[in-house]
Amino acid sequence: MAEFLVLRSADEARRLLAAFPAVGAERVALAEADGRVLAADVVGTEALPAWTRAVMDGYAVRAADTFGASDTVPAFLSCVGAVPMGGVFPRALAPGEAAAIATGGVIPDGADAVVMIEFTDERAGAVAVHRGVATGDHVLRTGEDVACGAVLGRAGRRLRPEDVALCAALGITEVLVHRRPRVGVLSTGDELVAPDAMPRPGQVRDANQLALAAACRRCGCDVELGGVAADDAAELAARTRSLAASCDAVLLSGGSSVGARDLTAGALVAAGGEIIFHGISVRPGKPTILARAGAKPLLGMPGVPVSALVIFEVFVRPMLLALGGEREREAWPARRRARLSRRVPSLAGREDYVRVRLVTTGEVALAEPLLGGSSAMSTLARADGLVIVPAGVEGIAEGDEVEVLLHG
Repeated sequence: MAEFLVLRSADEARRLLAAFPAVGAERVALAEADGRVLAADVVGTEALPAWTRAVMDGYAVRAADTFGASDTVPAFLSCVGAVPMGGVFPRALAPGEAAAIATGGVIPDGADAVVMIEFTDERAGAVAVHRGVATGDHVLRTGEDVACGAVLGRAGRRLRPEDVALCAALGITEVLVHRRPRVGVLSTGDELVAPDAMPRPGQVRDANQLALAAACRRCGCDVELGGVAADDAAELAARTRSLAASCDAVLLSGGSSVGARDLTAGALVAAGGEIIFHGISVRPGKPTILARAGAKPLLGMPGVPVSALVIFEVFVRPMLLALGGEREREAWPARRRARLSRRVPSLAGREDYVRVRLVTTGEVALAEPLLGGSSAMSTLARADGLVIVPAGVEGIAEGDEVEVLLHG
């Protein structure tokens, strides 16, 4: 078997994967914008609120009329009506007057504060105020929430329901977003059969295709399934070309090593790709391939599901997020500090990814390495996350504090 000619460092591989440009943009209705990535800043053209509003149920008053009010010496004001919801009070409040108001009601002219209803007592057309307020208490002034011309969301932000709510409140009904990257996923190997088939001796069910497709969708991508290709150079090249023509990126799992039956590198070239690197100094996932076809990344992924999914999390997910235009979110969903429950060895110069299970004992979180190597698929489901052993160290000692990259 031939050797890998040049192994790229993990940092260099990340840099090369980050160099692909984001896909194009499209304008979508706000109702369809949740989860999409902004392709341009969203700027408000109105102030929020448009009018000064109450933020508590109570009475709109002139703050000066309540100065010194207390339970023993209340301030008595004349109640001159109520502010209608969805409308405005018909006149300005005069000194010594109050108007009942609900949360969200427009503050009448002349009023500058709201007394909370629990500190009042209305009787015979008069309101007894038992606690004084200062100017601006319990009101939201015009533009205090959002000023006219404010940036509501920067390009590269993935929209959430909260962002949709803000845009709707300001009358924004369409936004410019990046297209969802379309990712083609293809498995290869004569030994592979569909998940619903009964494998014969020597065969295994294809787990990578559905797993990688699910991982891509979690990155906000659309997926095109390419099926399972046999270990036949012409068939694999044809299927890869077809996916490359219709997709923004292609993930081909299996056949990425350098043996006689490892045909992935040739298929990526046949699909118009130029090999950027073949091999990363990592474990698991060393035989990962990156090719470029114009602005499209074509990746040869390991055939072992554990290796394929670890490589996806560490290298491919950040690339897909950037391909979709996302800038504001860190590639890893969440992290947690823990102490390693036992020593993890490593080779200097290689970045290792150790699957761990978190075990909490009292106030201490322990990261327990899961044994079994890349062939033990059950460790994927049992793992809470990964611990990265940097390339410059020869392992991590038992009891050392580590950062666990939590699975999303």
